[in-house]
Amino acid sequence: MELPALLNPGDDFPPSEQALSDPNGLIAIGGSLDEVSLVKAYRRGIFPWFEEPQPILWWTPDPRSVLFTDEIHVSRSLKRSMRRLNYRLSADTAFSEVMAACAEPRPGQAGTWIGVSMRRAYERLHRAGFAHSIEVREKSDRLIGGLYGVAVGACFFGESMFSRANDGSKIALLALIELLKRQNIPMVDCQVESEHLNSLGARCIDRVDFERRLEQTASKSAKASWDTVSDCQSLLLHV
Repeated sequence: MELPALLNPGDDFPPSEQALSDPNGLIAIGGSLDEVSLVKAYRRGIFPWFEEPQPILWWTPDPRSVLFTDEIHVSRSLKRSMRRLNYRLSADTAFSEVMAACAEPRPGQAGTWIGVSMRRAYERLHRAGFAHSIEVREKSDRLIGGLYGVAVGACFFGESMFSRANDGSKIALLALIELLKRQNIPMVDCQVESEHLNSLGARCIDRVDFERRLEQTASKSAKASWDTVSDCQSLLLHV
């Protein structure tokens, strides 16, 4: 029986060829969620995903779900929803609140993988300038949707999203895509395939292809101007 690598804090990650096929993509156990380890992992296409009190589990699945910014699909119903909702966009104004909303139990789920250690780790990453959130609010200021993820070089790694109103998370994702397009950032890593993301244009590619693209983008110095996300709102009305 194959076993994933066991990491001590500060250890390097093994080559992706050593990732298990069952469960798909599990490559290592242990290590640390400190800023250096997380950024190192994302540059390699590796991300943490576990439920406390499990140890830290690191993954790099094959195939990989990605959304290329020039392949975004906006349905007619979503266009109508964007014109009907009375909302405003912001970025990095409520990172902890967005993470907490993403951690709320979903229908059919007993727990969450966004536990206390994950929230603390990504809040540190946010303060260091790597993790970001996009918020969708009603005019009353109530948070109705959002997402968070990690930006490294010219790639954005999506972590989670939530909705408290129809299409709230989709509007957040469209705002993200518009923001990334402006900065010539071509790819959002969606990690694991889902019907929700497929409906917006995400597709699966081989891990080798993903890593090749990541090597070309994660080392670039592109940096999105997160404070301009509100400027994308008028563009979304004409999508």
